[in-house]
Amino acid sequence: MLIRYIYTALLAVASPFLMWGLYRHRTGKPCVGKRWKEHFGVTPKLDCSHGPIWIHAVSVGETLAVTPLIKRLKAQYPHLRIVITTTTATGAEQAQKLAGIAEHRYMPFDFPFAVRGFINAIKPRQLLIMETELWPNTLHTVAKANIPITVINARLSELSCQRYAKVQPIFDMLAKNLTQVLCQYPDDAERFIRLGVAKEKVSVTGSIKFDIEISPKVKEEGQALRNQLGNNRPVWIAASTHSGEDEQILSAHQEVLKDHPNALLILVPRHPERFNDVFNLSKQKFNTVRRTEHNHRLLDNDIQVYLGDTMGEMLTLMEAADICFMGGSLLGDKVGGHNMLEPAALGKPVLTGPSYYNFSEVVNSMRKNKAITIVKSNHDIAPCVTKIMNKDETYYQQKSHIEKYINNNKGAVNKILSIIK
Repeated sequence: MLIRYIYTALLAVASPFLMWGLYRHRTGKPCVGKRWKEHFGVTPKLDCSHGPIWIHAVSVGETLAVTPLIKRLKAQYPHLRIVITTTTATGAEQAQKLAGIAEHRYMPFDFPFAVRGFINAIKPRQLLIMETELWPNTLHTVAKANIPITVINARLSELSCQRYAKVQPIFDMLAKNLTQVLCQYPDDAERFIRLGVAKEKVSVTGSIKFDIEISPKVKEEGQALRNQLGNNRPVWIAASTHSGEDEQILSAHQEVLKDHPNALLILVPRHPERFNDVFNLSKQKFNTVRRTEHNHRLLDNDIQVYLGDTMGEMLTLMEAADICFMGGSLLGDKVGGHNMLEPAALGKPVLTGPSYYNFSEVVNSMRKNKAITIVKSNHDIAPCVTKIMNKDETYYQQKSHIEKYINNNKGAVNKILSIIK
């Protein structure tokens, strides 16, 4: 208890800085606006005779990943109310697309009074937390209200496990409030058990990201975009790039253009506040156009870089490309990669850099099944992209391996539903 009091005091000191990062205006990023009170537990009440399922999904990626589960829950239990919380405004924007299936609220900050205010307004019957978003006061307050807490799609890297082990009393404080931990892979389960989570609380369900649903609308919009970009030119996408990677990707594109002079790069920075900087960087050496400025006509052949400066359209942009390089993987230990399963679900040959520790189980499994290409450095990107662009036997083999890999790993949603029902 003393640890939690100390943590709460430190959180109170740090909260102004956290709120500044969350609320400050950023170009291309939606704002919280008048709904800021929800972060403090002042949230619209839910008129519901039976408590809803509360699903927490931090931001855009988690919201997209949990969408198949939400849709299945609603289809199986039509009268069930579902509340999805996100911390960020971009996550809220994505969650609004589930209107009619789930209602969105902002996640209360991790202060006991804020969490109590949320619980009193919503009265949830259980809490499902995506991945490993574990907050001490939230877990304590929810558990104290006798609301079961299940972590779904849980993952715990070896690095995170070692960090938690150094502060074992803090992890114990978190773990005692958990009802169940449903892990993506056996390695994740082993690490939770190693840290002291009771074995009977831990299950392996697989990753629900394999159950991603590619809607006909995404396919149609992706194909329409490809028609505008040009069907007779090779197109590759560098998705979710970070500062320090864009230069490497653009350098690789220069090399690609030597073999494929009409090639187009779709460059999509991870954070919207970087759109302008990356656009200016690209303009220095390439004919570049922003998606927000594209007039939806056939793109001129002299355009070499297409900047994806919109939110919530990643799958559409990926669908329009032939090959996908996943960012966050060229910066050593700073980021640790991003979700490779989205382009794989679209049947795109996938490349990643050497740093993918956040998705090591996925990447190692994909590599074993010949469903991904891992480059050792940025210098290897262009040769790999060029080889795939040639659409030789390698291209068709990898597409076949990817399709088999995705189909063989689906089913996590069914397993999760069978456990939480």
